[in-house]
Amino acid sequence: MDYLPFTRPTIDEETIQGVAEVLRSGWITSGPQVLALEQALSTYLGGRRVRALTSATGALEVALQACGIGPGDEVITPALSFTATPNVVMRVGAKPVFVDVDLDTRNVSLDQVASAITPNTKAIMPVHFAGLPVDMDRLYALAKQHGLRVIEDAAHAIGSSWRGKKIGSFGDIVSFSFHPNKNMTTIEGGALSLPGEAEADAVDLQRFHGIRKDADGDIDVVLPGGKYNLTDVAACVGIGQLRQLDAFNTKRRALAAHYFEHLQTDPPLLLPARGDDGHSWHMFVPLLPLTRLRINRKQFIQLMHGLGIGVGIHYPAMHLFSLYRKLGYKEGDFPNTERIGRETVTLPLFPGMAFADVERVCQAVSDIIVESRS
Repeated sequence: MDYLPFTRPTIDEETIQGVAEVLRSGWITSGPQVLALEQALSTYLGGRRVRALTSATGALEVALQACGIGPGDEVITPALSFTATPNVVMRVGAKPVFVDVDLDTRNVSLDQVASAITPNTKAIMPVHFAGLPVDMDRLYALAKQHGLRVIEDAAHAIGSSWRGKKIGSFGDIVSFSFHPNKNMTTIEGGALSLPGEAEADAVDLQRFHGIRKDADGDIDVVLPGGKYNLTDVAACVGIGQLRQLDAFNTKRRALAAHYFEHLQTDPPLLLPARGDDGHSWHMFVPLLPLTRLRINRKQFIQLMHGLGIGVGIHYPAMHLFSLYRKLGYKEGDFPNTERIGRETVTLPLFPGMAFADVERVCQAVSDIIVESRS
């Protein structure tokens, strides 16, 4: 059978032709397509200010800089995420303060966030894991109570919503990822949704060399900014993707529902929390019952690969990486994150899948579990 990867972007012919037109135009770096993408995203997010950047990692770093976060400051973030989340905190000279996550939702424990706040805390950086929104009401009430900025890592959550409001259409600063494995892509890229003109101006400076241009076209450099401007080629892909985003996410929700209906094993997997229609289902990530199996996760993945099915891992427990152990973190600090890090597998989920693909994956998982149980 054909190999089924755990993710694959869906790019239509209209978008491909659009990219060809951009290439022929001679204007391939930041230009009219970037402006058009930013405007389209702004409209999608209810009129918020949007700035496109080369990656969500760059977007998070620029967001921290725009908030004035630097040496001596602390940023609270979940121990379960991609390493980009805490890395950018360290890159601006601040300290990432990890807290544990809920075992079912995989989202940050807001009780632990509250306990981790110190006089040095300047921001909370939650992650909407797999597209399931964090409890936004409680998050922002906590931030307001302590006078903290919120920088939402919404890399998984473009098109997700909280109580009918799209993630990124409200709140403080929100960062999206458009990497090829995300719900929409610009090949590589990201964007920031911003609450005000001050933040937008700060992002403009940080993403392009700290250059400010006056009405006559004369420039001044006011800070040592970086270079995070998206290209028009990438933006053209993003425009085509955004047109289809809601349809993509509808299909993702249907595929996830099919997983819940068909993924029945003995012993059972621990399935992720379902959420509601606001869940954009970036990934489907059950936990393996490894304590009841004769195989480890690596062997499970190899067996799935042998059946022509790709499997990912999202994510290892970050605080156990060498970089963060140097900050004093150790095994046992965050039990839920560590269990997820040991047992999680990412099963195929992308709009181009058929329901029969889901059934194929479920059958393969069930057969391996049955054959490997202790």
